[in-house]
Amino acid sequence: MKTVVTGGAGFIGSHVAETFTGGGNEVLVIDDLSNGKTENLPGQVEFVEMDIAEGDIANVLSSWGAEAVCHHAAQISVRDSVSDPLTDLRRNIIGTVRLLEACLSAGCSTFIFASTGGALYGDQSTFPAPEAHPTYPLSPYGISKLAAEKYIYFFREQYGFRTVILRYSNVYGPRQDPLGEAGVVAIFCKKILAGETPVINGDGKQTRDFVYVEDVARANLMALESIINGEFNISTGIETDINELARQIAQVSGRSVEFRHGSPMPGEQMRSVLDPTLAMGTFGWRPQISLGEGLRKAWKYFLDESNST
Repeated sequence: MKTVVTGGAGFIGSHVAETFTGGGNEVLVIDDLSNGKTENLPGQVEFVEMDIAEGDIANVLSSWGAEAVCHHAAQISVRDSVSDPLTDLRRNIIGTVRLLEACLSAGCSTFIFASTGGALYGDQSTFPAPEAHPTYPLSPYGISKLAAEKYIYFFREQYGFRTVILRYSNVYGPRQDPLGEAGVVAIFCKKILAGETPVINGDGKQTRDFVYVEDVARANLMALESIINGEFNISTGIETDINELARQIAQVSGRSVEFRHGSPMPGEQMRSVLDPTLAMGTFGWRPQISLGEGLRKAWKYFLDESNST
């Protein structure tokens, strides 16, 4: 299938593009390189540098003959969304609507969307949270993802699109950017490799649901190859607190690491864990890589990257 991956030069998007090509699909990556890197691109893909919120995206899709779009291009920083909500709105809402309109114009009727679970559900009342959990986003980032989901639903109902929304928990693995507040695994690994002291926000008892990026990419491929519609959590359903995560990273590094506790992050969720049962039952996806194995893979990637520079 001829599939477009927006944001395909980024952390998750590049793994998705790689998995799609491995599954026999032709892939065109569209990325403005604001966060992505061309070195992340697998060799078999075509590439167009473009901001989907401004460029002639409809012409790109139609001239390439796109049959499906997998949308990962986004403003992904919760902190940046709070300080600059208009940029978040432009990239995450306007960009998504323009892309949906381009799909309609180009006759491309399959749309897969990378959404979020933790930022969408907000402070959870049920653990783990199913897809029917109330949505109370606590940041413009979460609000923009929810709004994008509603536009996708409109296009599905109005124009007969096949749409799959994948709500990710905390994704980690190779190529993750350690800059900014996201990506605690990458941040801790980079700090250890630099001989610096990693900092745990607050008491470290806040929990997250860590899912390995290759499992996430495989979920996208399975969604592409299926006939499903709807919203699905892509997660492990397992809570791990940051103290335990730090302990396991120190263990896989084989180094003596001293972690320091810093100030708590204002407004940070204390518990976040998603229920993946619906994805398991509907299209057979389930996480295959345990946290221990995933951390070993991530550590090896960052170690090799450090040794090559």
